Amino acid sequence: MCGIVGFIGEEAAAPILLSGLEKLEYRGYDSAGIAVRDETSGKIEVVKAKGRLKILSEKTDGGMAVPGSCGIGHTRWATHGEPSENNAHPHCTEDRSVVLVHNGIIENYQELKEKLLKSGYSFYSQTDTEVAAKLVDYYYKKTGTPLEALTRAMLRIRGSYAFGVMFHDCPGKLFAARKDSPLIIGQNESGCLIASDVPAILDQTRNVYYIGNMEIAELSQDEIHFYNIDREEIHKDMVEIKWDAESAEKGGYEHFMLKEIHEQPRAVQDTVNAYVKNGKIDFSEAGLTDEMIGGLERLYIVACGSAYHIGVAAKYVLEELADIPVEVDLASEFRYRNPKLVKNSMVIIVSQSGETADSLAALRLAKDKGVPVLGIVNVVGSSIARESDYIVYTYAGPEISVATTKAYSTQLIASYLLAVQCAFVKGQINEARYEELIAELESLPGKIQRTLDDKERIQWFASKYANAKDIFFIGRGIDYAISLEGSLKMKEISYIHSEAYAAGELKHGTISLIEDGTLVVGIVTQKELFEKTISNMVETKSRGAYLMGLTLYGNYNIEDNADFSVYVPKTEKYFTTSLAIVPLQLMGYYVSVAKGLDVDKPRNLAKSVTVE
Repeated sequence: MCGIVGFIGEEAAAPILLSGLEKLEYRGYDSAGIAVRDETSGKIEVVKAKGRLKILSEKTDGGMAVPGSCGIGHTRWATHGEPSENNAHPHCTEDRSVVLVHNGIIENYQELKEKLLKSGYSFYSQTDTEVAAKLVDYYYKKTGTPLEALTRAMLRIRGSYAFGVMFHDCPGKLFAARKDSPLIIGQNESGCLIASDVPAILDQTRNVYYIGNMEIAELSQDEIHFYNIDREEIHKDMVEIKWDAESAEKGGYEHFMLKEIHEQPRAVQDTVNAYVKNGKIDFSEAGLTDEMIGGLERLYIVACGSAYHIGVAAKYVLEELADIPVEVDLASEFRYRNPKLVKNSMVIIVSQSGETADSLAALRLAKDKGVPVLGIVNVVGSSIARESDYIVYTYAGPEISVATTKAYSTQLIASYLLAVQCAFVKGQINEARYEELIAELESLPGKIQRTLDDKERIQWFASKYANAKDIFFIGRGIDYAISLEGSLKMKEISYIHSEAYAAGELKHGTISLIEDGTLVVGIVTQKELFEKTISNMVETKSRGAYLMGLTLYGNYNIEDNADFSVYVPKTEKYFTTSLAIVPLQLMGYYVSVAKGLDVDKPRNLAKSVTVE
């Protein structure tokens, strides 16, 4: 949520800022603004606009009306104060001695505001960010140095933040600071940049630095210096981003979501290839040894949203295949329930961005309790990646659409790989079975592609149900886990009320909601549960439901009861989620398109949830 871009260098800053903000639109926002220093007059020009970024672009003539080679920009997702031009970032003091953009939430902003009011400051907005700008100014006037002003302000602020800051008295400098909100620093031949996510600067540079918690960066045209909270200079290693600029573009697809759905075979293949070497699963780069895995007696999977659904699916696989007890928690609940963690256990944190606020807090809680943490994330150098004891990277590449697809699929593969290796190390499967499972994992990209090749049938069916008011997804076992993600995909981008239920629970109240024409999607991929789930589907049909069945090729008798059937290739029962989810992703997508909605940027949602 929210986006930050900053630039200082030889080129005009405003067009670079607008271009970077455009690439962060996927994060969700309701207003935007830029601030650029005019080298001729020395003044910092601030321009803001409510609504889409194109309004700001038109207001500034694509940035050409705002001269200068040093500036900061922001897309805002409202937290404190309504969406408005007044509340949009950047925020500044009356004399523009300090101009600041901010991602995150300042929890004690009211307390700080009262202090500043007593010191003679006034406020024009409802935001916590204006408080931050004026707090930095308060300390700048006391100390006379930007670095000390920032560190003293950081020590007073409670909450999360990533700051981009300009000081009127420092024309050749741009400053950045962070705590718990993502921020990266980039550098190329013409200058230096700051951004809240890689895609914003990918067309400018692939060379970045990851600024740590409670650290500050000081940028000039050709230099970057990093400092800790004690104002001591620290060294950072540059990281080369392997993604190319094209991977963050639509590439001819109508929407990023459709492009990313079609990128799943490649993303899954890349993730498998990263950990399967010479026919064996190798987690050495993640820091995991067979000895460590062999000693595990319990696992705790903690995540949010779609990543939580990965945990639900992984629980079935790990418990049955590897015989390890697994608990799955929503991170927002885990962090507040004082979890009882046993010895010889591990907490697994799953996150696409590696910056999810509740998941990061859960990670720190686990470490405080002395339990090692394994992170499964997509973003190299992210907070969860840096703070985990072990890190399994997924290889989805940049995911732009708010609704996750390929990141979800690569997280699934990572959990399968872990389950197979645990089962082998613990002696639950022999070498022949181990090799058989690995071979099946390696076949999944081709089977996902085969599923994608049949997308026209899903498109046709989705157009019929674009006006649905309620949709229910049901399944048992792993099929229930698939239902959870299928339902989320539907509701988050189509705005249709959708629920997922364990099929056996329908009789306990939920079946009363079924009426004539209600769409019920039954996921039936588990052979031993096929007849039971079909019975539950028939129960809803007898009450007026229209049935869609999702099963494996060969289970054609589902057509005896389902009104519309979708088939996916056969695979190991543990891995069916990777195939069955694809038609449900496509269905959500095509329903949203049929309704004329903004698929990639659904209302009220943000890509990376970096606040509670």
